[in-house]
Amino acid sequence: MPRVSDDDLFDPPPRAWDRRDPDPYPGYEPYPTRSVGPRPRRGRRGGAEWPDPVRDREPRSYAETAPAWRPGPTGGPEAARHRETAEVEPYDRGGRLFFHIVFWAALATTVELWWLNTPKGSITTTADILIAAGRLTGLVGGYLLLAQVLLMSRVRWLERWIGAHSLLIWHRELGAFLLLAILAHAALIAVGYAELTNAPLVDGTWTLVRTYEDMLSAVGATAILVGIALLAIRGIRRRMNYELWYYLHLSTYLVLLFSYGHQFATGQEFVRPGFGRYFWAGLYVFVIWSVLWGRIITPLRFNLRHRLRVEDVVPEGADMVSIYISGERLDELDARAGQYFRWRFLTRGCWWQAHPFSLSAAPNSQWLRLTIKIVGDHTESLQYLEPGTRIFAEGPSGVFTADRAIRPRALLIAGGSGIAPIRALLEDLPEHTVVIYRSRTEEELLFRDELDWLARAREAQVWYVIGSRDDPAPRHLFTAKGMRELVPDIRRRDIYLCGPPGLVEVSLRTLRKLRVPRRQIHLDPFEF
Repeated sequence: MPRVSDDDLFDPPPRAWDRRDPDPYPGYEPYPTRSVGPRPRRGRRGGAEWPDPVRDREPRSYAETAPAWRPGPTGGPEAARHRETAEVEPYDRGGRLFFHIVFWAALATTVELWWLNTPKGSITTTADILIAAGRLTGLVGGYLLLAQVLLMSRVRWLERWIGAHSLLIWHRELGAFLLLAILAHAALIAVGYAELTNAPLVDGTWTLVRTYEDMLSAVGATAILVGIALLAIRGIRRRMNYELWYYLHLSTYLVLLFSYGHQFATGQEFVRPGFGRYFWAGLYVFVIWSVLWGRIITPLRFNLRHRLRVEDVVPEGADMVSIYISGERLDELDARAGQYFRWRFLTRGCWWQAHPFSLSAAPNSQWLRLTIKIVGDHTESLQYLEPGTRIFAEGPSGVFTADRAIRPRALLIAGGSGIAPIRALLEDLPEHTVVIYRSRTEEELLFRDELDWLARAREAQVWYVIGSRDDPAPRHLFTAKGMRELVPDIRRRDIYLCGPPGLVEVSLRTLRKLRVPRRQIHLDPFEF
């Protein structure tokens, strides 16, 4: 069987995937991929061989073949090779552990500051207890606010240690604790002050706000946090466009500014020079520097170095387009297949919006490509970009990459436009990778010619799972039994999963039933 060299695969000629070229690689016949659709079963179950990917040239449906397949051998050279393969730990494991230790140590130091600044015998009345508890929750809330801003600072070392998906989860979970801590702080201080002055709660709170320095900024910060928390409700977030959600979220920096003045003006731990004041000042300096480095300095350096421009816009389907991007020194670009950038196209109507889109082909020295689904006004305008349009990009981001793999083989599961990073990953992952591509109809499939060609070059298998979620064959495939029939060695593979929430959820349920270790599952979900 003819093969292609690594040079041809990883450094393709310009416009290798141009859809207007029906045969960009003449001389290579399509690799025998298969469709998984709602076709009736034929033949008897059991007793059939595993199909040979070279011998079995005719595409066959999953309903016809998969239930009759036997699991792979449990002994012999192949099984021995898997047993002898050492499990390589992800290179970020030490960084993640270090971050955990520093996070909890700094939080413990924050609580210790409260303890040291609370004299023995000073908490005797109900008012004393409420005010002391309010001070403690205020310190914890201030610390969680700094942690929240750091998690979203986009510094590369943090993404490599934690992972973009984990950072998103931590950001959400800490956000809930932050809101509770700040609301508890405000309520405890207000009730405690009213108890201390024997005033009604409303009058006491108003006096507190008018009397103490920077209390109005504290009220403003609390109101902004409550607003951001409301935006995080799933039902509200889904009804908002990305730009509005993004710019409203930037108000978090106002919370940081307001809380700084409030803490250092009225905080018992900070009003006098000492360890507490220097410790918190150091935390603020570190977080602010991380934000400046991750969100301003690094992107400016990147764009001055590479000077990206639109090369061409190519339709991929009814509602999909690919944007080819050229630039300077792309061979020095520190990006990998599976990663994404935040792209800002500097043209009328688009310059003020930056959206995250994954690379749909592995980076090479001549061009980059991203593939976009048209779902709104912004993405609709991108199909009319003119060649030569300047681009301001931030990234690369994400750890949905081949160097995260800890097993010698991989399974890729994609749905909808989630095929973009999956298709790019197929270039970087080892041979004998299995790809499951879920789509409602054949017309919605993207990159089919490219996937077929890559499957041949990488000795991979590509399964096109076509049909509605209620069709019997796709429904059977996304069960523990069906997935094991299709990929018998699934527990010995890394699984890369990208697609709509429904596909991600059902796939994760299936993988849990199959007891696939969590560290072998890599996610790139559709979320903001």
